Amino acid sequence: MQDDTYWNKSAETLTREGIEELQTRLLKSSLGRASRSKFYAERFKTIGLDPELVSSLEDFHRIPFTVKKDLRQSYPYGLLCEPKDRILRMHSSSGTTGQAIAVFYTKADLELWADLLARCMYMAGARPSDTFQNLSGYGLFTGGLGFQYGAERLGMLTIPSGAGNSRRQIQIMRDFSTSVIHIIPSFLLLLMDVLKEMQVDPQKELSLKIAFVGAEPYSQEVRKRLESFYGIKVYNSFGLSEMNGPGVAFECPHQNGMHIWEDAYIVEIIDPETLQTVPDGQYGELVMTTLQREAMPVLRYRTGDLTRILPGECGCGRVHKRIDRIQGRTDDMFIIKGVNIFPMQVEQVLMNIPEVGNNYVILLTKEHDIDNMVVRVEMTDSVFVEDMRVLERVRKRITHDLKNELLVTPRVELVEPNSLPRSEGKATRLIDQRMI
Repeated sequence: MQDDTYWNKSAETLTREGIEELQTRLLKSSLGRASRSKFYAERFKTIGLDPELVSSLEDFHRIPFTVKKDLRQSYPYGLLCEPKDRILRMHSSSGTTGQAIAVFYTKADLELWADLLARCMYMAGARPSDTFQNLSGYGLFTGGLGFQYGAERLGMLTIPSGAGNSRRQIQIMRDFSTSVIHIIPSFLLLLMDVLKEMQVDPQKELSLKIAFVGAEPYSQEVRKRLESFYGIKVYNSFGLSEMNGPGVAFECPHQNGMHIWEDAYIVEIIDPETLQTVPDGQYGELVMTTLQREAMPVLRYRTGDLTRILPGECGCGRVHKRIDRIQGRTDDMFIIKGVNIFPMQVEQVLMNIPEVGNNYVILLTKEHDIDNMVVRVEMTDSVFVEDMRVLERVRKRITHDLKNELLVTPRVELVEPNSLPRSEGKATRLIDQRMI
């Protein structure tokens, strides 16, 4: 039961020894459930694994990694471990980049998910006295309903406003004194521009104090910009449908990495090339295993997300491992002139420059068999009305800073405020036209 610091004190104050003992016990039962699915039954038979004989966490490293292709090929029911009359809900990926994946939940799975999210939000400072506005899509996307049920479990007044309709969202915030929101970073950046257009000062006319931000990678520089403008605390949130949805990892008030709830998940970081585990502090690909899910356990799942386990202890006292903010995805990386580049590197540079607005796009083209990189950057209103000498000085600084970070020199184009495509959903930051 929660107190002033903990939502679930017994789980959040586990020692490292206690976490590992609990994980070993839960893993054995999770493997037993997984063996009831067609996919894992065949996999265990292939490697000769008997779940009943698993006695340590080391044993489970014999299990091959599960990848997204496995989930796609198992669609729709190949990973289901319970009879359909015990299944209460199904969420699914969009399928825009291939065959969709289906994720199933029993009543116990939904209860666990809601409790994990309530734990996350309570840890960050949300309380039953708050008003929570969820500016996230509902439906098959897990972000909306996940936070909705978690906020209700915590006891907040919840407003399921959904995504989009910027001016209406702001009006709701004003009318109902919204204090806590869940939103993707690009939409929160877009709302900055809308608030300016409406001449609304968020620090004087809104009651916001906390924003839970996730679903797409964003930099520390963006966080600083958001916190400064809104006068709030912005907390990193991480989740993925394959593991439940949001609530897998969350920041505490120290904002120094996201705690992964190790009573529900086993976390590994591997080198995506060698597939070997890397030491704490080294970046690699995040691998996750569910421990308590009934309908659809997933074992050693390669998420494609790039991060690291932060060494040392957190000031909050919780010893659940912390992962750093997501740096990008293994499939986000692009190569220009032999150099590996992630879009996040560009954002980190741009958001550190005061004259830069909130929107940018990276355009990759090919001319005469040579790859080119163009970074189009919106300027702030005050800078764009300056003379050409000021704009040229800003352009040279951006070019210089990007070259130092990326080790290649992109072409930088400065454009007027609000001239690049705007979206109330996930932002499109990278356009690769090299294969067109």
